[in-house]
Amino acid sequence: MPKRLLVIQVAGLGHDFFVGHNGGEEWEGLRFRPAESVFPAVTCTVQASFRTAALPAEHGMVFNGVYNRALRRPSFWEQSSGLVAGRRIWEGLRAAGKRVGLLFWQQSLGEDVDVLLTPWPIHKHHGGMIEAVYSRPAGLYDDLVRRLGKRFKLMSYWGPLASRKSSRWIAAATCEVMRMSHLAPDLLLTYLPHLDYALLRHGPSNAKKVPGAFSDLTALLESLLETARATGYEVLIFGDYAFADARRPLFPNRLLREKGLLAVRGVRGHLYPDFHYSRAFAVVDHEVAHVYTRDAADVPEVVKAFLEMDGVDEVLTGKAIAAAGIGHPNSGEAVLVAEEGAWLAYPWWTERRERPDYATHVDIHNKPGFDPCELLFGWPPPSVSTDPTRVGGSHGRVGKGREVAWAASLDLKPAPSDLIALAKAVESVMRSP
Repeated sequence: MPKRLLVIQVAGLGHDFFVGHNGGEEWEGLRFRPAESVFPAVTCTVQASFRTAALPAEHGMVFNGVYNRALRRPSFWEQSSGLVAGRRIWEGLRAAGKRVGLLFWQQSLGEDVDVLLTPWPIHKHHGGMIEAVYSRPAGLYDDLVRRLGKRFKLMSYWGPLASRKSSRWIAAATCEVMRMSHLAPDLLLTYLPHLDYALLRHGPSNAKKVPGAFSDLTALLESLLETARATGYEVLIFGDYAFADARRPLFPNRLLREKGLLAVRGVRGHLYPDFHYSRAFAVVDHEVAHVYTRDAADVPEVVKAFLEMDGVDEVLTGKAIAAAGIGHPNSGEAVLVAEEGAWLAYPWWTERRERPDYATHVDIHNKPGFDPCELLFGWPPPSVSTDPTRVGGSHGRVGKGREVAWAASLDLKPAPSDLIALAKAVESVMRSP
């Protein structure tokens, strides 16, 4: 077993993307190999699959959120670890008296680990919020703020001001945790998010904006590698999904509304979805959407509508959903996959005046769909854009050309060809004598 292992999960690190910007697979003595991601290739699904070494059909995180069928309410980016079912790859390690750390991973609140950092702001009653980072041990975040001389800024983590500053703070905090001899975990998992922002805003082929984000990434990885080597850590780096240029938004909920399947509720001129009386609605997440129906008898009509929708590549149901690894009660009755170059947007309204109040705000928990427009300013600032044609890239599909990159300083044999196998290899190597 290696003395210690640092796992660095890099958002948006596709293999073809890495090789193209790096000029090859070799970097700083490491070789970045390709691996197939998990479907759908989105943050929460991949992170849940890695820490359980299981498919979404088992752990239940079938997208970046959850649809509560009892409440009839979709929500995104909920942080309870209870949303991820199954055993963790570090359970044997902790049973042997070793320590585990989890920094800025999704669904980490309540996770059975020794060291934990995750944003957990307090939303004020009359609007606004108090920025806060939850930590375990309780004083760890304040200690890191003293050491680093700055607090973690949530605006750098998501929204129009999201930037490399988020990754810089997380990388610096990770280095400090490795240096804390009394606290340093035997297995430490951390996360670098900023490459995702550039790829969502501009698309991976943008030659002006994206190379700078890649250079920032390699600089941060160099600092993490240097600290890891100095503190006795082996290193594993892996990407969660691969981006594609995607400038064509699709609107499944508009189609469902046209077909009389999505019900809406008018409040002061704004249109809100009525999940209680809708026969069907789509919860979108990048290139994939789950379509939920109240009655199984409506599924054929839903499938027919989307098979005829220009830009939809696949409509999965039943056995096809199971074959894709997402055969779980949390999945929709149908799952849509967009064509290359397209992505799925959540709006159901067509007139600007009909848009709901949260459309122009960063509201990651309540919007019934992932909204990449939150990375872009609208007019007037600080509102966010409601123009989906400004989005440059997306992800979620898997297969040829969508492999992610991974590299390790320790020898993993045979070399894993997918992320589930990579997670199992980590568990195995951390258990070995």
